[in-house]
Amino acid sequence: MSIKDKLMYKKKSSYDVYTGETVDKIREYSAEYVSFLDRAKTERETVVASIELLEKNGFSQYKLGDKINPGDKLYYNNRGKCLFAFTIGKESLEKGIRICAAHLDSPRLDLKQIPLFEDSGFGYLKTHYYGGIKKYQWTAIPLALHGVVALKTGEVINIVIGEDENDPVFCITDLLPHLGRAQMEKPLGKAITGEGLNILIGSEPCEGEEHDAVKINMMRILNEKYGIVEEDFLSAELSAVPADKARDLGLDRSLILAYGHDDRCCSYPALTALVENDSEHTVICVLADKEEIGSEGNTGMKSSLLRDLIDELSASLNADPIVVRANSLCLSADVSAAYDPLYSEVYEKTNSAMLNGGVVMMKYTGHAGKASSNDARAEYIASLRAMFDECGVHWQTAELGKVDEGGGGTVAMYIADINIDTIDLGVPVLSMHAPLEVIAKNDLYSAHLAFLAFCK
Repeated sequence: MSIKDKLMYKKKSSYDVYTGETVDKIREYSAEYVSFLDRAKTERETVVASIELLEKNGFSQYKLGDKINPGDKLYYNNRGKCLFAFTIGKESLEKGIRICAAHLDSPRLDLKQIPLFEDSGFGYLKTHYYGGIKKYQWTAIPLALHGVVALKTGEVINIVIGEDENDPVFCITDLLPHLGRAQMEKPLGKAITGEGLNILIGSEPCEGEEHDAVKINMMRILNEKYGIVEEDFLSAELSAVPADKARDLGLDRSLILAYGHDDRCCSYPALTALVENDSEHTVICVLADKEEIGSEGNTGMKSSLLRDLIDELSASLNADPIVVRANSLCLSADVSAAYDPLYSEVYEKTNSAMLNGGVVMMKYTGHAGKASSNDARAEYIASLRAMFDECGVHWQTAELGKVDEGGGGTVAMYIADINIDTIDLGVPVLSMHAPLEVIAKNDLYSAHLAFLAFCK
């Protein structure tokens, strides 16, 4: 080995790491992920799909207060929008819990509570965008409607329109370039307004109606199919998401183009790692809601539920919860911005995540002077370095673009707040928060291997 090879650090491409049978495993794993992704476009749908996977692998439902024993494989469904899955190891809980925490929500367009209106012979739905989006990216693309309508009777009606090939789709119209000179002179962030993100849903009037005939006809169609009336929108959670299915990208099929990689390309590997785990450790996989809007509410990571669950486990297994938390470790499973050579001016290349560079460890996120960041300690990073290298995990480090260029946050700091060593680890993504995002299959599989090594 030369002095250079001995002393200098160099990032490796996954194509120098993965060969033979591993390549076949990557293809198989990616196909399973794509299937999962197409069934899980909202946090509620992801909870349902995750529970199906868990129950197929011997997990059963847990309710707060239930007795817990070593060897149990359990999940806790928090209001249908957040999921905790856990395996109880044989070693003392006071040696700590291994926690993988991802989020289920993705940027989208939520319907307002009174969404339906008519203008000039068109039926529309008013929206309020959710999370950080570039508004112009959501015009002139096919949209599907997903969500639930809760009736006063207590019945909850699931709605999905636009995913079946025989379904209609919806869209937000944009201005033709011939008349769009003034629009195109505006900054990108102001060319399309939030109030302008109204979804076109039809144009046929209801026979015999003189006023709001199109609006009435749209409501008639919904009533015939789902039994709902306009007032039921007041207690509904309906969202518009891209109607496209996840697809292989590239002649070599090395990439995946899809809606919702952020953060399902991390939540899915974290979940599959838990399913495969057979270690002595107690392991928890947290799939939280509301990360894209600050982790608020009782289904977000700011809630007390993780602490409450650790308290419940500790009480059931005769452990001190303070000691349990102090000895626990967490991977905040969230994506990183992949280096994009087309926009190189906002990246510092040496410290950027590369597609096909492996799963990404981020010591800190935040913005400016590391504000709103967890900033993991060096000793924890060193232990993960040793663990990943020993287990053959292909990994890299990165931060989110140039200093002072922008920034972002994850759930890491909320878990660290309860005295648990935490660091961000996830898959690099191109076009993050766009309606369709890009990841590399090799990086997805690297994330699965990393979470599996951490669990074990």
